[in-house]
Amino acid sequence: MEGDAASPNILRESKAGYILSNVAEVVEKILTFVPTKNLLRIASVCRLWMNCARRVLKTQQRLTWLSASGTSIYEEHVLLRTMAEDLEKVYLLPQTALLMVDGENFNWPFSYRQKKARKCENEVVSDPVEKLRHLLPRTCDLVGIVASGIVVTPSGSPSSPPEEHEVGEAGFSLLFPAMDGVTIRPFHFCKTSLSESAMEEAGLINNPDLKVVLMFDYETWKAGGGHFLNKLLEPLSQNNVLIIGGQVERAFSNNTTCCSPGSFGAVGLTFSGPKIQGASVLVDQDVSSPKAAEATIQRLKAANIPERNTMGFMFACVGRGHNSYNNQHNVEATAFRKIFSNIPLLGFFGNGEIGCDRIVKENYTLSETDADGLQHSFTTVMSLVHFG
Repeated sequence: MEGDAASPNILRESKAGYILSNVAEVVEKILTFVPTKNLLRIASVCRLWMNCARRVLKTQQRLTWLSASGTSIYEEHVLLRTMAEDLEKVYLLPQTALLMVDGENFNWPFSYRQKKARKCENEVVSDPVEKLRHLLPRTCDLVGIVASGIVVTPSGSPSSPPEEHEVGEAGFSLLFPAMDGVTIRPFHFCKTSLSESAMEEAGLINNPDLKVVLMFDYETWKAGGGHFLNKLLEPLSQNNVLIIGGQVERAFSNNTTCCSPGSFGAVGLTFSGPKIQGASVLVDQDVSSPKAAEATIQRLKAANIPERNTMGFMFACVGRGHNSYNNQHNVEATAFRKIFSNIPLLGFFGNGEIGCDRIVKENYTLSETDADGLQHSFTTVMSLVHFG
């Protein structure tokens, strides 16, 4: 009889419910389309979904980035608002985050300068660094840089044209998931915390798997700062390691007790493991035409680094940019995009550069130098780092 027959809708729902409760392969496939924040929420539904979510998380090993530019209508920096919205949409669980923002518009330390009046008068003002820590997972290591200018590739596509923001509000957050064969360790040193044991813990010394170091120093123009920086760079300069970075205005990390106000220091990340490849070239101060810039950056091709899961970094002197190219803007970023069509480019304009012409791949090094040879001014360090 019709009254005893289950309706087609009930049958369909029953079958779907059975599959979603019992067939892990189907659930896992569906969860690959779910952003990570929602994936973590879904994992609490049942044991099957939790196990499927864990397996999906392990496959999310491609780094991603969020970037922003232009004036925010809110009191906070434009990058903070972008991160609050877009972290809901990313497909990875950040283990490490590298952030860079312009110094003019990022109000930190919190009492550093008077806040600008913005359009949204009723908004509650908060410490931007504390908000960053709140936006990211509690277990995420945070390294933050404040510099004079910022280089970004717009979020979403690695082939988007990179932008050199010598002035104005801009920033990015580079998010690293857990990756097989890759170990990432943050560091933050000042003159009181720098020691051989601390350097070893950060993977800077006695680490045969070390491949790449991102290093950013601040206030090292002060008395004792040069000796401090050389102490960090000297053990690395003769090794088969790529060292890139520069001098920035300010820096912050999870280590909130490292430096007293006004003291010099350095922050950064070490990348170790067999999958890491790196290369850098130095755009010298006498490079002053787009053609010459392109020819210099072209030398990175010798590294034969794959474009997939590779990040480009540009660390330029604040005196370069349009000043080096007869008032032409975005010259070096445009040259990079011509040569590497599908690699995002991120970086800053700072007060000094760290790096040299170097390719690190297995046991091959393009060139060697000492600690002094790694420090420059009125140059640009252009580099590639591949994460496997």
